[in-house]
Amino acid sequence: MVRRNRIEMQEHNRAKVLAAARDEFTERGFRDAKIDQIAERADLTRGAVYSNFPGKRALYFAVLAEAAEAAEAPEYPPTARTAGAALGDFARAWLARLPLATEDRHSASRLGRDLVPEILADERTSVPFAQLTGLSAIVLGLALERLGPGRASARLVRAAETALTTLHGAGQLAAAAPGFGEPFAIVRACEQLAELDLDDEWAPPHLPHVSPARPADQPWTPPAGTDALRDEPARLTGDGVVAILGLHRLIAVEEARRAAPAEVDVTAVLVTGNPGELGPLARLTVTELRGCLRAAVPAAAWPRIQVVHDESGALAAAAGVAACSDATESAVRVEAGRIVARADGYGACHAVAAG
Repeated sequence: MVRRNRIEMQEHNRAKVLAAARDEFTERGFRDAKIDQIAERADLTRGAVYSNFPGKRALYFAVLAEAAEAAEAPEYPPTARTAGAALGDFARAWLARLPLATEDRHSASRLGRDLVPEILADERTSVPFAQLTGLSAIVLGLALERLGPGRASARLVRAAETALTTLHGAGQLAAAAPGFGEPFAIVRACEQLAELDLDDEWAPPHLPHVSPARPADQPWTPPAGTDALRDEPARLTGDGVVAILGLHRLIAVEEARRAAPAEVDVTAVLVTGNPGELGPLARLTVTELRGCLRAAVPAAAWPRIQVVHDESGALAAAAGVAACSDATESAVRVEAGRIVARADGYGACHAVAAG
């Protein structure tokens, strides 16, 4: 019998807890699920469960994130050539994840039925989720702009926001009123959003109280990371803008992307003061966005934004940000392997990218 070392045993136990929790949440729902029952299913102690996850909600988010990451990639590459077609395909991919009205309420497809109620129950989760959804809208909107809308427009983020509002609403109705609504009508409605005049024009933020980026000269030696938006190794050693963003400041990435030259990479490094609970929620949201983008938007149209989860804070530390919270906003500009400019606080992304 092969003996596992401590790290391998921790990973093994974590996997057992996640598998047991998935079964418990599927059968009983979040509210009726019990940590003691999860421990019993996993053949572990209650303490072993809490040594891996700080609470039941954190465990629920982690189960949903794992399920999203395990979902199959689209069988065929996307073929959309216009923003409207891409929005329609994005909506189809989103709606395909929802349970059918005929499925049992305890089926695996209904695992996420308690997600939004749990997010709404606490401002500590609802505020980050609002920012994560805003990040999704920014990435989708920038991709739609690169495809080219059917009408002249400088910005399609508001169309993406409206599509996500529609699709989140459809998801909630699928849980609360199974069978209500016509999916094809939702797809058609989303297709039309690119043509609507939503009074969406981008203007550089007016931030008179924000200081310009400060010159810097220090080595840039980042640890390896994964671009969660593409599920591939992140390009961290090249030139670009690296934004360290707490989960209350994620939408500031648009300021960096709009201000930076088109050929420059912008990397959003997601940090949080509550990695045990909010880290899985962030991974879940970005993973679901990735799945729908893969089905809807050709890779060449994806915006030059990378998203890296930095729950340990190692990448932030490499950028000179020693202490992170959900309110963190710091940015550095990297050239030839060195940090040449930096800014901290509200407006840092725009200051560094525009400098």
